[in-house]
Amino acid sequence: MSDALMSLAGKKMRSILATMTSNRFLGVTTGFLITAIIQSSSATTLMVVSFSNASLLTLTESISVIMGANIGTTITAWLITILGFKVSMSAIALPLVGFGFAFTFAKKEHLKNWGGFIIGFAILFIGLQFLKEAMPNINDNPEILEFLRRYTDLGFWSVLLFLLIGTVLTLVIQSSSATMALTLIMTAQGWIPFEMAAAMVLGENIGTTITANIAALVANYHAKRTARAHLVFNVIGVLWMLILFYPFLRMVNWLVLSLGSESPFTNAAAIPVAISLFHTIFNVLNTFLLLWFIKPIAKLVEKMVAVKLVDQKPVEEPKFLNEKILRYPETAIASLLKESKYLYEHAVFEIVTHALNIHRADILSDIKPKMVVAKSKEPLEIDVRQLYLTKVKTIYGEIIRYASTAQSTLPISKEQNDRILELKVANRKMVQIIKDVGDLSRNISKYLASDNRHISKEYDRFRKKVVRILRIIHLFRTSDDSEKHYQKIMGIKEDIENKKVRGNLRIDKLIRGNLITVDMASSLVNDNDHVNDIIDNLITVAELLYLKKDLLLESENETKTTVTTA
Repeated sequence: MSDALMSLAGKKMRSILATMTSNRFLGVTTGFLITAIIQSSSATTLMVVSFSNASLLTLTESISVIMGANIGTTITAWLITILGFKVSMSAIALPLVGFGFAFTFAKKEHLKNWGGFIIGFAILFIGLQFLKEAMPNINDNPEILEFLRRYTDLGFWSVLLFLLIGTVLTLVIQSSSATMALTLIMTAQGWIPFEMAAAMVLGENIGTTITANIAALVANYHAKRTARAHLVFNVIGVLWMLILFYPFLRMVNWLVLSLGSESPFTNAAAIPVAISLFHTIFNVLNTFLLLWFIKPIAKLVEKMVAVKLVDQKPVEEPKFLNEKILRYPETAIASLLKESKYLYEHAVFEIVTHALNIHRADILSDIKPKMVVAKSKEPLEIDVRQLYLTKVKTIYGEIIRYASTAQSTLPISKEQNDRILELKVANRKMVQIIKDVGDLSRNISKYLASDNRHISKEYDRFRKKVVRILRIIHLFRTSDDSEKHYQKIMGIKEDIENKKVRGNLRIDKLIRGNLITVDMASSLVNDNDHVNDIIDNLITVAELLYLKKDLLLESENETKTTVTTA
């Protein structure tokens, strides 16, 4: 049922999750809505962990969504209580299966998903009926009652024991909703009293956090922190509830009596409603109590899970790409973007600067480009081809492979497909930059030490132009005033053709004045084109990676796009 609902509403839910978490209240509302709609807190939590892994959600945003998911999961308990105990769904469950099965033959995918949902919904109550019928009547089995009394008459130790049982059951079944259904049936049949059922519900709240923690084992530290925050949040809630356990149960009992029902302490038939009420009130109160302590919880989790630097992997291995990113289009795009940025910042940037005989620290400094070039005369003796093979080629291939896989296997929108195409273009441009700078590098090494001051001056001019654009791009992606630097980049882009023409005119003048040889002239003409192509491609890469359409903020029907700086 949850899988069908995820197929029906998953895309919209992921869009909501990625955009409606700007503050803690919106985050809670988002978590509640998604879980209430897809009927699975585990699915919501796994989605949050995946988004955290791709850095689409911050830790505080993730915590608020998980808080909302805890409230959303109470809807399942009410569905089971009302439709499973108050109303008998078993009579129409089998016809519903047949009705849903007919939808699975439809050509349209969304109709097939509706069929899957109807079948799953019906099977839920068929299974519930089977459980109720398979549960022995406690009045006919006094030995069971005697056995249970040994563990239900231990006072507060019994509460702790059944809390542990609820945790273990949820761990084994991997579904708090299934454990809740089992708990409700046990109470309705008189197997366990109200207090023990409430303790099991608390245990289920802890057990359900294990799914996300297991999923985060192979993820990065962002995802691990999110999963750990889920555990911390639920454990804190259980601890304060244990302190107020009996007064809280009396308060629930008073509410049940006020609603016209019998006391769950004396009538087993009243326990399912009381347990659902207990579950709902506890999760709502726990959320709104701890909502004000999201930042302290985040700090605690940050201490529990240390930062793990991505560059600890071998240089030729991707840092952000793995099979798990292909779970959702949003996580695939975010991870492809991060990998592309990492490739530019840690490989392409280094290769280009060193090919120009420039140190990266000088590009990042405040020294004027002219002075940077003037003091960088010693050749760095690098092999651009070898650097490409060791630092770029494998990762470039993996980026293209994951991008193509995402396009062919994921249910992506046109905007998302366009974004993946843009990332592929950005990576192809980076490879072209390395090829062009490799050709340029050979002549730089050859002519910088030349006795002909005219040729060395021209190559210094080439280097200065590239240094300038590299520095502006660095400032554009790192400074607060990115708009100012973006305007400078656009100014350079608009002037590229003019500069190419001016460069050729300058070379013609040197040739006519016999100031350079024919070989020098040929090199200058080719490298003038290379330099302008490098600058043009660097600008394109900067635009595609650091100035992008935020696809998570636009719906399928929007024609107006929002441009944001990454």
